[in-house]
Amino acid sequence: MAEPILAGVAESDLGETPDRNWLDNAAIATVRALEDAGCQLADVDGVAVAGGNDYMPALVLSEYLDLDEPSFLEGTEIGGSSFEHFCGHVRDAMARDEADVVVVAYGSTSKTGPGRDQSLEETHPIDGFVRPTGLFRPPGAYAMAARRHMHEYGTTEEQLAEVAVATREWAAMNPKAAQREPITVDDVLESREIAAPFNLLDCCLVSDGGGAVVLVSEAKAAELGVPEIAVAGVASTSTHRQDISEMPDMTTTGAAVTGPKAFDQAGITHDDVDVAEIYDSFTYTALVTLEDLGFCEKGEGGEFVSGGTTAPGGELPMNTQGGGLSYCHPGHFGIFVLIEAARQLRGDYEGDRQVDDAEVAVAHGTGGLLSSSSTVVLRRES
Repeated sequence: MAEPILAGVAESDLGETPDRNWLDNAAIATVRALEDAGCQLADVDGVAVAGGNDYMPALVLSEYLDLDEPSFLEGTEIGGSSFEHFCGHVRDAMARDEADVVVVAYGSTSKTGPGRDQSLEETHPIDGFVRPTGLFRPPGAYAMAARRHMHEYGTTEEQLAEVAVATREWAAMNPKAAQREPITVDDVLESREIAAPFNLLDCCLVSDGGGAVVLVSEAKAAELGVPEIAVAGVASTSTHRQDISEMPDMTTTGAAVTGPKAFDQAGITHDDVDVAEIYDSFTYTALVTLEDLGFCEKGEGGEFVSGGTTAPGGELPMNTQGGGLSYCHPGHFGIFVLIEAARQLRGDYEGDRQVDDAEVAVAHGTGGLLSSSSTVVLRRES
């Protein structure tokens, strides 16, 4: 099967954008990503959007950009993993010659916009069973899962903190990162408690902003002359919706299913992976995902992330932009793991932030309360 090429990536302004709505941020990121790919709005024949505060966001963005009757439209909403999930749908559409240039976009005003204080408990009638318990979501639900992992495998708060410390080391080299000051394990442990075992620095940021990637067919990529960053493997799944009690096993996410499938499609092993961009809504999210993707055995995630394994110079560079913990987190962070994976494979950076000779990257998105998982393997073609 032909592999789509990730030809362009971009963010909108990040942090606080009180003068813009989600659509503005998504549109700005889209135009910038098209410029990065060497494409025009007139070239776009496909749009995929998740999130946003509008009904049918893919149609809204298409109209806003005045696109001429795109042939591919996708708006499946599975949270932060939606964008990795879209990559598989785009691949299938391009294999059927239905599209040549597809924009995958996201925009949000999670920090300053309307609805920023909305609780997950207000989104669905079934959540009324959760509200009376006083569970603070999403932090409380993720904290319950982390506690279960600690009970079963002996994972410690210090090991969770190692994820935040390593991520901050990467953020210190990223001028776009919201938090760049170095931190230590003690800093994480001594930061304000949010939902035990999580302290403030175990939790992702809350940001405004948008991101976009441009996927093109192999023929279009040759015409554009862009570096060939191929979508070599894609897999998605879900384990439950929002009620964490419905998760079959709080210590195992859908990445245990999607990782092997995506790796098999791409024909790679873990030893081939040069850089990992892993959704880190909380420190536990990244730790358990590394386990489930197979970078270490189940229950050994705490030991694996200790000692700088994922930090600059470590065995597995992870979240090299600073992740959701230190770079930005406008609600659906999955678009940003794709953006950074592509930049690393293109060799966009100088100095220690650039992973040497990176050829294979894994980008993994998580949605809901550990609910959905999508894994993408990107490969730089010679």
